[in-house]
Amino acid sequence: MVAVNAVDLLKKEIPVEEESVCIHDGVITALVLVDIINGFCTLGAGNLAPREPNDKMLEMIEEAVKLSKVFCEKKWPVLAFLDTHQPGKLEHPYPSHCLAGSHESDLVPALQWLEKESNVTIRRKDCYDGYIGSMEEDGSNVFVDWVKNNNIQTLLVAGVCTDICVLDFVCSTLSARNRGFLPPLKDVVVYSHGCATFDFPESAARETKDDMTHPQEIMQHMGLYMAKGRGAKIAKDVSFGALK
Repeated sequence: MVAVNAVDLLKKEIPVEEESVCIHDGVITALVLVDIINGFCTLGAGNLAPREPNDKMLEMIEEAVKLSKVFCEKKWPVLAFLDTHQPGKLEHPYPSHCLAGSHESDLVPALQWLEKESNVTIRRKDCYDGYIGSMEEDGSNVFVDWVKNNNIQTLLVAGVCTDICVLDFVCSTLSARNRGFLPPLKDVVVYSHGCATFDFPESAARETKDDMTHPQEIMQHMGLYMAKGRGAKIAKDVSFGALK
């Protein structure tokens, strides 16, 4: 675990301003769930799954379930990205993971009910970035069409990993919004408690002779910091209410 003073110093030098976000009925809002699948979130489920119980992962799943229930009760749009790879096609620098047809590439048990909901779109992707992973061979983009067809004004994003797939998707989406490719999208909100990343501290990297250390708390903070720097709102809590 990273020394507390190092984490505190990082947060002091590059703070992330979080805000309370209220989702109003009068603003068309959609939920995007990024890679909340067994291969990344379920204990022992694969090469990139948690090796021991992780409170941050559990909190992320709990918050994602809460949000999903609200959005499905309201019949608001939900898009779930599922990391899914073909055998033999590695995603460097990571080992083989989340192969098509495997348990790893499925939603975690707490969210599998989403597959039966009429307002939910499931998109399997074979790269970090859900925006890029939504591209079809004919040049169309499933995510872009989903935003336009539902007239989405605000995106609420949750999932894993905060500093990898969540961040890549958010950055591409904000760039596309800025270029006018995603009307009428206005805001992208990243819910901090609804996001998590994995923990691979220096001690573990040393034992496996892996140079890619990944301390969870630091990388979570960095992911949120980078997302905010690209123009996302970072929510510390999310509530729902009527537009006044």
